[in-house]
Amino acid sequence: MAGPGAPADQRLIYKSTGVDETREMRWTEYAAAMLLFSVVSMLVLYLIQRVQPWLPGNPQGFGAVAPDLAFNTAASFTTNTNWQAYSGESTMSYLTQMAGLAYHNFVSAATGIALAIAFIRGIAQKEKDTIGNFWVDLVRCTLWVLLPFCIVGALALVSQGVVQNLRPYDKASVIDPQTVTAPDAAGKPHTSVVKEQVIAQGPVASQEIIKELGTNGGGFMNANSAHPFENPTPLSNFFEMFCIFAISAGLTCTLGQMTGSPRHGWAVWGAMAFLFLAGVTTAYWAEARGNPLLTTAGADQSATATSYGGNMEGKECRFGIANSALFATVTTDASCGAINGWHDSFTPLGGLVPLTNIMLGEVIFGGVGAGMYGILVFIILSVFIAGLMVGRTPEYLGKKVQAHEVQMAMLVVLVFPLTILVLTAVSVVSPDFGTYSITNPGPHGLSQILYAFTSATGNNGSAFGGLNANTHWYNVTLGIATLIGRFFMIIPMLAIAGSLGRKKRVPPSPGTFPVTTPLFSTLLVGVIVIVGALTFFPALSLGPIVEHLLMGQGQVF
Repeated sequence: MAGPGAPADQRLIYKSTGVDETREMRWTEYAAAMLLFSVVSMLVLYLIQRVQPWLPGNPQGFGAVAPDLAFNTAASFTTNTNWQAYSGESTMSYLTQMAGLAYHNFVSAATGIALAIAFIRGIAQKEKDTIGNFWVDLVRCTLWVLLPFCIVGALALVSQGVVQNLRPYDKASVIDPQTVTAPDAAGKPHTSVVKEQVIAQGPVASQEIIKELGTNGGGFMNANSAHPFENPTPLSNFFEMFCIFAISAGLTCTLGQMTGSPRHGWAVWGAMAFLFLAGVTTAYWAEARGNPLLTTAGADQSATATSYGGNMEGKECRFGIANSALFATVTTDASCGAINGWHDSFTPLGGLVPLTNIMLGEVIFGGVGAGMYGILVFIILSVFIAGLMVGRTPEYLGKKVQAHEVQMAMLVVLVFPLTILVLTAVSVVSPDFGTYSITNPGPHGLSQILYAFTSATGNNGSAFGGLNANTHWYNVTLGIATLIGRFFMIIPMLAIAGSLGRKKRVPPSPGTFPVTTPLFSTLLVGVIVIVGALTFFPALSLGPIVEHLLMGQGQVF
């Protein structure tokens, strides 16, 4: 669909940008184009935030974003993480939300899909030194996949009550004025009487749909998908969860079709689905049983006709236990980061589920594209282990898996935990800038910091809550973590794709390990869980696991 046969709008884009759509790239060129595009996009977003007061589309008159926060936000949205150390409705103008943040929601998602397709090309083709054209893949993903779905999806959200306008914020007089004491600019207590409530609004629906479909997660409102202007009804809640999984789950079918092995695509989907069901079952069980300390104190946590029962702290009443646990599992399985409840308020084991989902590498469906190329790295390791067990050179869909591919896969596997654990360790032993930001002591405070760096490095973007991340230390380190988690994993992955693309395809033999069977799915699940468990179990033992044990003994944090 390139060259003379391409649609007119696509040809116009290529001609105006000087792109030769007929020229394919080696993996090194593909990576260089992707990095160049990401760097320029990140710098533009940083600049938009810094000069925000002098740009149009700012009816609230918001000032310039601080340099460290602007860096964090630019890095976060460029990497499809969408970590937000700010309140969107009180920090970002309409122009910044639309031209800066929403733009990155589209192109970061399109970049992820393009990279996944490039990886699959490398597997599917034979004796070829190129893996496609990054610019062509980027345009296709944006124009043919994301934009059409988002136009229809935004209208569907508007039909449910999601706000979409460019009006200045409204003010309403409160029935019961409140006296509030807060520090002023000099840090001295200042008492004022609040007589008005500001009602934030804006172009929410257009950003909400790409936030979910592109597994971005950054909300227009600080409360994210718990806010009724972003997610007002049970139907909108279901639709948003469906959008989060739609493309990532669909790419398993793409894998099967492009490689000529649909059953392999279903085997990969089966492994992902098993891990998802295990996570959501655990999260629901932990939240539905509630907090035993409240039961001991005489609180009734059983479900009735008028109460969901269980642990309802930090959850919206219109969603309840089931939809909150399901949304938390979906958003952390898919590297989305959108939330409809506060993970910090989950029980220790309930909060363990979203944390573990990210620690497993965001491969349980995962982010758009990122989940696919992430699971392919684990598939390389799985077939390598299977080959060792039978004493044969590992093969994957007719391609020999040799030392170079395994080394690159291990680089991906090692960079992820190294970044998380080192930055977490520095933070927890540094009271001046690390533990200073936590709101809970003990193991729960560790979970807050561990979750933040896990979410950033895993390009998820959801927050455990309770951690004041808008500090110089966390803005800089979390921004760096998002960049490492994105690009230090993409480059080895593209190296694997380039290496596999140059190899001959060998016919299967009686000793070839089949990758279309339940046995393969079981091995893949085992490799994912074991790698994650062995790496992060010590940290989890000091955080949510020990917190759960102490809760049973009557101690809370």
